[in-house]
Amino acid sequence: VQLVESGGGLVQPGGSLRLSCTTSGFTFRESAMGWLRAAPGKEREFVAWISVSGALTSYTDSVKGRFTISRDNVRDAVYLQMTSLKPEDTAVYYCARARRNGVRTTTPSNYDYWGQGTQVTVSS
Repeated sequence: VQLVESGGGLVQPGGSLRLSCTTSGFTFRESAMGWLRAAPGKEREFVAWISVSGALTSYTDSVKGRFTISRDNVRDAVYLQMTSLKPEDTAVYYCARARRNGVRTTTPSNYDYWGQGTQVTVSS
């Protein structure tokens, strides 16, 4: 099983980034997926979740209206479009597979496969 994130970097406040996560080793099109993040000195927290088909999404309150999660079931990839970035969005961002489908998954322990993470730094 492999999940590989990319697209992180340094961006100024108000800027945008698009994170990508390519996967292999499991049946992506049958798996709900999520993005989570870990800020310096803090535990991992939920950011966004997307259902198997992509028809349903969910976000933590602090990113609603600014972040968009999407997926491509042909390319076995999940994405996180981030706009209007703030310094408090600085974190390592991880994509992960939810243990169960059909249920909005916000608890990090309910994700079983994880990528290595990509650093996002929002700073002027």
